[in-house]
Amino acid sequence: MRKIKKRLYLDEASKIIFACLIFLSACIGKDGAYYIHRSEEGGYTLIVEDKPFLVRGVTYNPTPIGMGFDYDLFSDPSKPWLIDGKLMKELGVNCVRVYSCGRDIDKLREFVRDMYNNFGIYTIVGDWLGLWNDCGPNYSDKNFREEVKRQVLEVVEKLKDEKGILMWVLGNENNYTCMGNISFWTSKEIEEIDDPAEKVMRKAEIYYAFVNEIAEAIKAVDKKHLVALGNGEVLLLDKAANYCKSVDVLAIIAYRGKKFGTLFSYIKSNFDKPVLISEFGADSFDSYKGEENEDIQAEYIVSQWEDLYRNTTFSGNNKGNCIGGVIFAWTDEWWKHNEGYHPDWWVQNKEAGWSNGSYYFDIKAENNLNMNEEWFGIVKISQDKEFGINKRIPKKAYFSIKDIWRK
Repeated sequence: MRKIKKRLYLDEASKIIFACLIFLSACIGKDGAYYIHRSEEGGYTLIVEDKPFLVRGVTYNPTPIGMGFDYDLFSDPSKPWLIDGKLMKELGVNCVRVYSCGRDIDKLREFVRDMYNNFGIYTIVGDWLGLWNDCGPNYSDKNFREEVKRQVLEVVEKLKDEKGILMWVLGNENNYTCMGNISFWTSKEIEEIDDPAEKVMRKAEIYYAFVNEIAEAIKAVDKKHLVALGNGEVLLLDKAANYCKSVDVLAIIAYRGKKFGTLFSYIKSNFDKPVLISEFGADSFDSYKGEENEDIQAEYIVSQWEDLYRNTTFSGNNKGNCIGGVIFAWTDEWWKHNEGYHPDWWVQNKEAGWSNGSYYFDIKAENNLNMNEEWFGIVKISQDKEFGINKRIPKKAYFSIKDIWRK
């Protein structure tokens, strides 16, 4: 094959055809498995059923107005996905990301089948790895780890043969617990360490080793699907690189404004795995002006997608290490600002919850609080009901992305 590639008489069209044949030959013989193809230049392409697959996804938890963190999507008798799936298919979505299996795995199976059979949409199934348990996580506790692992493997065992499953994602922002940002856990061993930075590193070692253990256990029972490490930004990736050898994909949350900066090159150098941007997006509320701004949301999301796309092999970049992205979120979530205060679940709050200077258009808001958790959807929800659920009203971002994804 090398000799043929060096023949000088091949015209440009022949070279392109030949390159495609080489690529396809590398994708044959995998028995329809989902896997990663690595180019000679080090780029990554996700292969699904023997075809290159660029993830064009949305996170999906369409919490109805008046409901909150305890909403169980898959047990919702109104089955909102049968309405949303139509809008998603029109948008060009090819997968949705769900963060957990809910209370009933059989209900999740029904959801996965409905999305795949009716709309051709795959499901990325995640697991919080105990992050939001009532007592919080403790990855240093053997009994806690064993129970979380058991629950994950139960889901995998029951769903691994479903055609609509795309991949498994372990965790989400759990690496933040190593620094105590969103939860706190420790052990006697950890507390005997004097240096705070060393404590963080030891917790990271424990956590990422646990993720790798689960990934290996999944692969022992599911030979088809990929396993991803869910990580908040690039924090502690140096530890993940040493302890998460068995994961296939890095599913990373990144909110860096209009572009991702050095994200892809940094990951290439420090954690050379295919990158799925498992959350990206912008809210549609201008905290500085105190008014909704769909135009700026659309502008940011389109720019983010274009930057992401440039780092995929689909753009012609044979060094591209990105396999696609998942927009956060499908619908607005009215419960996010005051998560524990039920009356506020009936109101779409205009108060921002946190600050991010990369979203510079409204960073001058009071106390620099400019990120509005309740306005990240690319689809609005109305208190009016249609087809038994809150009426869906696509925002400008929906149509802007549709123009790109449907090309």
